[in-house]
Amino acid sequence: MEAKKVLFITTEIEPFVPENEQSRKGRILPQSIQELGHEIRTFSPKWGIINERRNQLHEVIRLSGMNLIIDETDHPLIIKVASLASAKMQVYFIDNDDYFMKRGILTDKEGKEYADNGERAIFYARGVLETVKKLGWRPDVIHCYGWAAALAPFYIKQAYSDEPSFRDAKVVMEVSPKEFSRNLGKKNAKYVEYKDAHYADIQDICSQGYGHTELEKIGVKFSDGVIIEHEDVDPSIIEYAKSLGLPILGPVEGEFNKAYSAFYDQIFGDEPGDDEEKES
Repeated sequence: MEAKKVLFITTEIEPFVPENEQSRKGRILPQSIQELGHEIRTFSPKWGIINERRNQLHEVIRLSGMNLIIDETDHPLIIKVASLASAKMQVYFIDNDDYFMKRGILTDKEGKEYADNGERAIFYARGVLETVKKLGWRPDVIHCYGWAAALAPFYIKQAYSDEPSFRDAKVVMEVSPKEFSRNLGKKNAKYVEYKDAHYADIQDICSQGYGHTELEKIGVKFSDGVIIEHEDVDPSIIEYAKSLGLPILGPVEGEFNKAYSAFYDQIFGDEPGDDEEKES
């Protein structure tokens, strides 16, 4: 297996947020891929529940400072970083007062889903890509995991397709179980437009609704490979990936990091892949 540069765009990472299946995977996967000899960069939203002092987050001034425009409104992009000494890895955090400060991951304190979760996903995806550009780092593989990362493949393939940092990268979308039920609305779906990323490119997916399933399908549509580890993933997403003829991995038995690394090689064209590890 040839060593690669792998960018992880995650939704949750423990111990920064409470442990659950997704946050545990967000922590273990980058670490285990790095231990196989790959070079990694890992990103997460800076959710309001993350304690900056306890987790020793600090702002990276040279990466912060630009504004991202969503629905004709400027939103300052703030980049923070923290180290996980035990894992020998750093995590970059995308922050913004409007979208993350004093706010939970999906819902408020009363359990009500945020109406702007779609905008938050837009800000996060574009914030990660702008930061990677500033880092001057060129990933070979971009692994997106969870609803907050689901728009990243769309922007990589449409808005950033000519950017040196991304034009040669392969994108993997790891699909997650349904995390929220709210229909974000057609107007919110149109906020995704940026450069050559247009609503018309995703209209076939979200013309009848725009929620978690649609976000994940957008991620699938613009990816080079799909990973499906969870048995309770929406079956329509799996069928959609199959209809596009995309390579599909999962569920994996045994050492998932080696299976994932081999899958990266497969979609990158380095190895033919193992049909036994793909969905039929």
